[in-house]
Amino acid sequence: MPTLHWLTKQNDVKAAEKTPYKLLEEVPALSGGDPDNENMLIQGDNLEALKALLPFYAGQVKCIYIDPPYNTGSAFQHYDDNLEHATWLAMMYPRLVLLRELLADNGSLWISIDDDEGHYLKVICDEIFGRKKFVCNVVWQKRYSRENREAIGDSHEHLLLYAPNPVYFKETRNYLPLTEKQMKLYANPDNDPRGMWQSVSLLAQGYRPNQMYVITAPNGKKHKPPSGNCWKVIESEFRKALADNRIVFGADGNGVPRRKQFLYESKGLVPWSWWTHEEVGHTDEAKKEINTLFGADNPFDTPKPERLIQRMIHISTNPGDLVLDSFLGSGTTAAVAHKMGRRYIGIEMGEHARSHCAVRLQKVIEGEEGGISKAVHWQGGGGFRFYQLGAPVFTPEGRINENVRFCNLAAHVWFAETKIALGKQAQRKQRRKSPFLGIHDGTAIALLYNGILGDKSIGGGNVLTSKTLQMIADNLGDRKYDKMIIYGEASRIGSEKLKKLKIEFKQIPYKVK
Repeated sequence: MPTLHWLTKQNDVKAAEKTPYKLLEEVPALSGGDPDNENMLIQGDNLEALKALLPFYAGQVKCIYIDPPYNTGSAFQHYDDNLEHATWLAMMYPRLVLLRELLADNGSLWISIDDDEGHYLKVICDEIFGRKKFVCNVVWQKRYSRENREAIGDSHEHLLLYAPNPVYFKETRNYLPLTEKQMKLYANPDNDPRGMWQSVSLLAQGYRPNQMYVITAPNGKKHKPPSGNCWKVIESEFRKALADNRIVFGADGNGVPRRKQFLYESKGLVPWSWWTHEEVGHTDEAKKEINTLFGADNPFDTPKPERLIQRMIHISTNPGDLVLDSFLGSGTTAAVAHKMGRRYIGIEMGEHARSHCAVRLQKVIEGEEGGISKAVHWQGGGGFRFYQLGAPVFTPEGRINENVRFCNLAAHVWFAETKIALGKQAQRKQRRKSPFLGIHDGTAIALLYNGILGDKSIGGGNVLTSKTLQMIADNLGDRKYDKMIIYGEASRIGSEKLKKLKIEFKQIPYKVK
């Protein structure tokens, strides 16, 4: 497969791996609404923030949407959108690598981009995610009026769509609701008790011998499929449909047979790759939404309309699913996800994470009526928690930062051993004073750290002794495993005995990856 090369690529492809893990520190004064919610608004560099999320959310995000700087040569107040081409690629590559790790196997990634970098972005996404993971290029009609100052009017942007499992995405994505225009196609002229219906063709292209039978209309006229066509169903299935009053022959009873499609049976519309401004909004609509929220002097020149984000989230998620936007901007994705009943994580680097994103989400909680609010009957409620990036998990000397608590290190240890996220389990284990993290592929994993056992003896229970080993065994109960890995500051049990017990001891901090 062809790949894209630029001057610094050799270093850029390793940038995600070299990015340090940092702590996420909540700022309660900037959080809003229900304190027990899981929604996160993170202020900080999104490369570091994505790395910080990995141990907790790897493989758990159902929908990722990003609207990165387009590298158009314009100067934005909160983004350097005048980057050299190679610098832009260097910025995007490691972030896409981390987004791939956070994306669920049944999830999808959507990226807004225009023609300046869109084709280069497609090539590096093919390299990172795999060309066969590409689903489609959605084209959004962002303008509704022409401008004469351009050689050819720029009326569209792209949404590149990738999925780890495109077949599964096709089978599980949500249909779009019928529009008012499509609803007008349904009627019930024969007072069918099953309700409104429209007639659809009974013909299919091609030739199949068992679908070439003759159909006789109620008034005696005989119908055969025209050249190059056959009936959609075999004759026995047609007879069933006819007996069930699902076949119509026109007003005079002699027309070409057609099938009734009832409104109650309609799944909706299969999404197309062409999204018009009438359906999902345009740039003027987005600007008016932002002006209403923050005034006309707000710093956001290219926001996205809420209806555009709503369609993407509707297609790819269901209520309760997790949505991530690591270029949050004015907070549109988080606001729309909140109104649609999805969990979300939003990341923004600038000060406007506090001055605009947090303020916008607070307005949503209070029942803000703009954007999609009326369409989804939004009445307010919910909450979000504000975080900022803290110190690295490890010091420059390789030791564990003294501010790291058990739940943070447990998540890192579990992720290092399994490559999947521990999530909320670590916090529950800490509350239960249990060093046992879980069993993965036959390996039990435990962590002695931060006085998790409440032991006042040597190392605060962070040292593996016969006593702490018995406490771990008590936590395990009758759960079966093939071997055990225990992390701790030191071991007082001999290597031969550990080998006999099928235990591998890993010393903190030296063997924590």
